[in-house]
Amino acid sequence: METLNPQLFLTYSPELPNGDPLYVSSNCLPIKSSNLEPAGHSFHSAALLLAGISNEDESEADSQSVSSDDRAQDSTPFADSYSTKGKKKSGSGDQQQDHYALLGLGHLRFLATEDQIRKSYREMALKHHPDKQAALLLGELTEDAKQKKKDEIETHFKAIQEAYEVLIDPVKRRIYDSTDEFDDDIPTDCAPKDFFKVFGPAFMRNGRWSVNQPIPSLGDDSSSIAEVDKFYDFWYTFKSWREFPHADEYDLEQAESREHKRWMERQNAKLQEKARKVEYARVRTLVDNAYRRDPRIIKRKEMEKAEKQRKKEAKYLAKKLQEEEAARAAEEEKRKKEEAEKLAAEAALNQKRLKEKEKKLLRKEKTRLRSLAGVVVSNKDFGVSESDVEMICGSFEMEQLRELCDKVDGKESEEVARFLRTAANKNPEKPQENGTQKPDSKGKTQQVTLPLSGSEKKEKPWSREEIEMLRKGVQKYPKGTSRRWEVISEYIGTGRSVDEILKATKTVLLQKPDSGKAFDSFLEKRKPAQTIASPLSTRVELSESASTTPVASSEIGSASANGSVSVANGPVPVVDPEAWSETQERALIQALKAFPKDASQRWERVAAAVPGKTVVQCKKKFALMKESFRSKKSAE
Repeated sequence: METLNPQLFLTYSPELPNGDPLYVSSNCLPIKSSNLEPAGHSFHSAALLLAGISNEDESEADSQSVSSDDRAQDSTPFADSYSTKGKKKSGSGDQQQDHYALLGLGHLRFLATEDQIRKSYREMALKHHPDKQAALLLGELTEDAKQKKKDEIETHFKAIQEAYEVLIDPVKRRIYDSTDEFDDDIPTDCAPKDFFKVFGPAFMRNGRWSVNQPIPSLGDDSSSIAEVDKFYDFWYTFKSWREFPHADEYDLEQAESREHKRWMERQNAKLQEKARKVEYARVRTLVDNAYRRDPRIIKRKEMEKAEKQRKKEAKYLAKKLQEEEAARAAEEEKRKKEEAEKLAAEAALNQKRLKEKEKKLLRKEKTRLRSLAGVVVSNKDFGVSESDVEMICGSFEMEQLRELCDKVDGKESEEVARFLRTAANKNPEKPQENGTQKPDSKGKTQQVTLPLSGSEKKEKPWSREEIEMLRKGVQKYPKGTSRRWEVISEYIGTGRSVDEILKATKTVLLQKPDSGKAFDSFLEKRKPAQTIASPLSTRVELSESASTTPVASSEIGSASANGSVSVANGPVPVVDPEAWSETQERALIQALKAFPKDASQRWERVAAAVPGKTVVQCKKKFALMKESFRSKKSAE
């Protein structure tokens, strides 16, 4: 095999004088150009790569397979045109040629401008044009070697033209730059002191894909918090222009119809969207790793945590002081309350002692007045009774009684009686129903006014009729009635005031009926019992009827030995006390219903409701009735 002369293909860029390294600055990671030259197999690979003829045979085979597939597709119907066979982009397994290296822009790559691309293309086209390379054919000895050399020159020239067409078109160049060599590694961990050295270049590399330019710098330890927040806000809202061509994408130029092309576009969009999500997840992982390990963010979080702890402690201290102040105020309030209660208890005790002393003196004066009026009361001629003296004792105060006792002390009986009568007639404003009648000096009775005592000064109690009228009035005039309580007062008709009616609705109407008065109410409401027939008449009734009826003494006989009574019409036998009439049985049944088992003094009330029967007789009759009922039930 004839080897190629590498000097014909390898050239050095004029930007590398004397082989010194050149630093290219951009928005990606700085690239250091090496001054080392390839040797051995690397030398031949580099030469073939620059020539663009590394995989000529494979490309020819692929072109033949594609042409055969196209011929096969011409014979398929339209329905099969949507199948994926032969419709995807070829070259998934081929090695992509380096367009920048073919144009001599390998050191610039995506930083190369449009003018640089045009200038390099003109130079490379003139240099590698087949007509310019005709001299190389003279060095070959055989015709086959010359033909092979000619094909290599033409293939290399076509590759240069293809590279220019891709790089001069902005859309195609963006797609090519997206698939160009790129370091996608994401730093995961580093020492705090090496944070900026590790993550700074990573952000610069990925910044080349940003739609918004220029990208903010990561900064250093001296950067302000505002700059740090601006940096992370930019990267958390990062927008990339990077394209994601997929090996399985469909070639739109092979579409057979408009619908087929739209279907291909939808399928390609799905693949690109999936790849775009993966890319955004990769960038987000880079930003999250940097944010968690950024010493400035860590310092700010520590400061915020310390501030939060300080506020929490201050709040706790304030709450504790407030609780202590509240406890102190409560203790002071409790102490004042105890002192006030103690003073009130002492005042009440003194008041009680004073009242007891006054009561004792009052009893003493009453006893003194009774002893002084004893002679006058015993003599009926003076017209002073014991009730008059008690009335004076109940109505006069201690000072009045003492003054009265001082006046009558040592006086004659007549003067004592006169003073007592004057004192008894001293309070005429008492109503007539609260007074007592006493005879005057002429023998006529007059109303003596008595003052109200403590219990008599209370409001007049409600009678049963008033309570029933009040209950009916409340039901007849419900809530919402105009001037309701005045109307109810007029409905009752006993002169009760509105205050008394309001108080009664909360007290009297809500009281449960007294069980002790239930029997009295029953007796008042029940119908009068029918008169018992003559066999139940007693001797007293017979004697009373005999005294009121004029009969001859011969018509009444004496009691016989067997207990019968002889009358004019014949002997009347004494009624058996154990016998029960129909009326008594009905009264017993009604009483048993009215007074259940849990009623207090049940059998006494039942016996009182049954005329002519005792408690023992009622119990015995009840037992007989119960036994009779059970025997009838068992017989059925």
